[in-house]
Amino acid sequence: MSAPYALILYYSRSGSVANLAKEIAHGCEAAGLAAKRRTVPPVGVQTAAVLPAVPTEGAPYCTAADLQHCSALALGSPSRFGNIAAPLKFFLEEATELWLDGALIGKPAGVFTSSGTMHGGQESTLLSMMVPLLHHGMLITGIPFSEAALNNTTTGGTPYGPSHVAGLHNNTELSADEKALARAFGQRLATTALALHKRS
Repeated sequence: MSAPYALILYYSRSGSVANLAKEIAHGCEAAGLAAKRRTVPPVGVQTAAVLPAVPTEGAPYCTAADLQHCSALALGSPSRFGNIAAPLKFFLEEATELWLDGALIGKPAGVFTSSGTMHGGQESTLLSMMVPLLHHGMLITGIPFSEAALNNTTTGGTPYGPSHVAGLHNNTELSADEKALARAFGQRLATTALALHKRS
């Protein structure tokens, strides 16, 4: 049996979602759970079939096995008109076999996002990303209001999951509150996964 790990699975174009993924991974590792950061290839004119097997930079592409064997999942996407980005949606739709096998049932999961503006659809994106996770039978975690940064933030951060506001000039640098909430989310996800792992 492989050691437990959190899968931080995301799609990022400009780097904001990737930066959130790094902070979430730090939070997981601080709580004692290894974290694997993985991405998905773009879809459209270029597809996975014609792209190199490994990206030239950033996290490796996720495999079905990465998803199947994770102990926890953090799913991240930029907001696309208040919804999940097509490449990540495509990857999830290709995971039907895992749904049929019930491979993800009972595992903790959560979501994170980034948008260009404060009201750019962050909450609807996060909520829509939870839907396929619920269909897989995963246990949704968010961020409780006991986290001080959730009450103080004037940038990103929601009870539904970590978020970033990039602004009109596409600033990918996370604010102190955004970092704190991403790490707290990672710790909560990891703590939940480890508690469930010990009971199994």
